[in-house]
Amino acid sequence: MRQYNIALIGFGGVNRALAQLVADSNDRWDAELGLRLNIVAVTDLHLGSVISPNGIDARMLVETKFVKGGFGQLSGGGAEADNETAIKHAPADIVVEATFTNPSDGEPAVSHCRWALESGKHVVTTNKGPVALASAELKALAARNGVMFEYEGAVMSGTPVIRMAQKTLAGAGVHGFEGILNGTSNFVLGRMEGGLGFADAVKEAQSLGYAEADPTADVEGHDVRLKVVILANELLGGKLTPKDVACQGISGLTAANIETAQEGYRWKLIGSASLAEDGRIEARVAPRRLPLDHPLAGVGGAINAVSFKTGLLGAVTVTGPGAGRIETAYALLSDIIAIHQARFGVDKKDAA
Repeated sequence: MRQYNIALIGFGGVNRALAQLVADSNDRWDAELGLRLNIVAVTDLHLGSVISPNGIDARMLVETKFVKGGFGQLSGGGAEADNETAIKHAPADIVVEATFTNPSDGEPAVSHCRWALESGKHVVTTNKGPVALASAELKALAARNGVMFEYEGAVMSGTPVIRMAQKTLAGAGVHGFEGILNGTSNFVLGRMEGGLGFADAVKEAQSLGYAEADPTADVEGHDVRLKVVILANELLGGKLTPKDVACQGISGLTAANIETAQEGYRWKLIGSASLAEDGRIEARVAPRRLPLDHPLAGVGGAINAVSFKTGLLGAVTVTGPGAGRIETAYALLSDIIAIHQARFGVDKKDAA
């Protein structure tokens, strides 16, 4: 059995869900996977920070109703968030970065990842910012320090797409993809098909927790654009930045546009990229009117899906949840398992 000390950077829904999984599932992971997780540090902008080299009780973290600065009441805690100290000096093997996504420059998450990798610690994250904007630098930094930088959940939360395409479709000749990569916009389009106007559909999405108070990143395609950058760079060998991806959201669609679904079509917000024979990558985000027999046309609600275009198999489509606390926390766990297997498990044995 291998125990990994982990530092949680950000204690919102995702890392709180990971702490819940640690509290509930460590014994099962020990039996099934040969690993346990031990939380040695937690930081949060609202709650403060706490470092405990011997470990922090995961169930206590989840069940205690902390007030602002509440980590200051714990042994080794402080009322202010000190991310840099926790990342650099807590005795963690793995830093779990789950702060907010900054689509402009990726900060402060990029610095969090850089500090961890420079300190010889693995990083797992679901934060799109560092992956879309600085993955080349961070992967090189990880390699120089003999650690891993993993980010399976950055595109479709707990639904595996990056590692699945890289490993399971290896050799199949992946030359493009198209996907529904934002559940909020897909939910809104579905409700517009049901007769709601755009504004009312967005309000309903907000009331159900699918949309943020400011839904711009979801409905204008900015969130999808970051995911297209990640997939294009990971799967097609691109070096794209967000400005290389043309982006159009769904706010311009009208009730008259949506009515065309009754004529055998359905509107979806599609993020796509394709690799040309000359090596160029064409990528875009835009609403598209799909025929009902298209593999993405039947994907409804807040579900995500991506259809990989391959030379040997044709289209291979993966469908699953693209958000959710537990689902996203599972993506972090899958990255930790990948680190464990690469160093001590199946991959190492196969290589030998």
